[in-house]
Amino acid sequence: MIERYTLPEMGAVWSEQAKFQSWLDVEIAATEANCRLGRVPQDALDTIKAKAHFSVERILEIEAEVRHDVIAFLTNVNEHVGDAGRHIHVGLTSSDVLDTGLALQLKQSVALLRLELDALADALRALAREHKATEMIGRSHAIHGEPITFGFKIAGWLAETERNRSRLARLEEEVAIGQISGAMGTYANTDPQVEAITCEILGLTPDTASSQVISRDRHADYVQTLALVGASLDRFATEIRNLQRTDVLEVEENFAKGQKGSSAMPHKRNPIRSERISGLARVLRSYVVAALENVALWHERDISHSSTERMMLPDCSVTLHFMLREMTSVVKGLGVYPDNMRRNMNVYGGVVFSQRVLLALVGTGMSREEAYRIVQRNAHTAWNHEGGDFRANLEADADVTSRLSADQLADCFSTELHQANLGVIWERLGI
Repeated sequence: MIERYTLPEMGAVWSEQAKFQSWLDVEIAATEANCRLGRVPQDALDTIKAKAHFSVERILEIEAEVRHDVIAFLTNVNEHVGDAGRHIHVGLTSSDVLDTGLALQLKQSVALLRLELDALADALRALAREHKATEMIGRSHAIHGEPITFGFKIAGWLAETERNRSRLARLEEEVAIGQISGAMGTYANTDPQVEAITCEILGLTPDTASSQVISRDRHADYVQTLALVGASLDRFATEIRNLQRTDVLEVEENFAKGQKGSSAMPHKRNPIRSERISGLARVLRSYVVAALENVALWHERDISHSSTERMMLPDCSVTLHFMLREMTSVVKGLGVYPDNMRRNMNVYGGVVFSQRVLLALVGTGMSREEAYRIVQRNAHTAWNHEGGDFRANLEADADVTSRLSADQLADCFSTELHQANLGVIWERLGI
């Protein structure tokens, strides 16, 4: 299913072509660093820059024989550059190329994810602004609580999305880490200045203290952060799915012309895109354990992390990129049904205003315990009978009418108080 929806730009970041190009970028940058330090002739660097190329097919052909991907890559590059190739990979170890090249891919990946998250934030802000005053019921334990507005609900999604934007901004810096420190990371056969210059050329920061690999806590951070963003999308999608239930129908995914919901039941209009997002969020979360397991490598390095990352990092990146686009599309096309929201909110004669009645009775001098008993009695009577009417029950209850006038009771059923202080949230979020 994922391949059908793969987004070309993110897929391209994680292609074999892009991987080997990142390796070549690292090798050329390191060679240039050595040239600046007087260790590689300028004409050799010029030749390398002009002639250094590779073929994915040729690399794989060589790797089938030598069983080493970096050696296969270097062999192929040297087939193009000739004698100047002896100045490539001087003092480096394979992980210098692998991990620094991977950092370039991770940085590009986060940049694309940030663009999609920005688009989602814009869509949520517009939806929240449109429905600032669209009244609906708030639910806790999936049971009616008190009135809110649909804009208020979406404001919560927007606030979470803004936190995710901050997380990705931080992550873009955290993954942009390179190393050119040689075997064991001790700089025994390369100058730390080569690392500094190489990373500067590539737009990376040298690792503080790498071993032969960049420590995998950084990569675990990447996967965990993507999974966390996915968990937010799952929360939004789950809410849409619940609000689209037939017996609720307060919102609904856009149902395109010609779309069909069931092979057997022509009436069906299913929240399939939200369900897809929820399902894919599970895939993202499943990778978190593998990413954490990768942190504990043996001694200065092993390659147990490598096979996992070849699957995990591209899959997480492409999956979240798709999920973000899918959620933005769902939000932009979301059907919102205010009439159904009002109907659901006022079921059983407005039992959701019970707290207002409770406080009004307490305000007359009645004990809280007595007021609670009276209000609960009337609410449960309405709740337990088809067509029950909480407000009518209160108006017929002498324990209530002896304390509250008709106007005072009517005030208890107003939603103005529930919206009166929401301005602080609109201001915080710029809605």
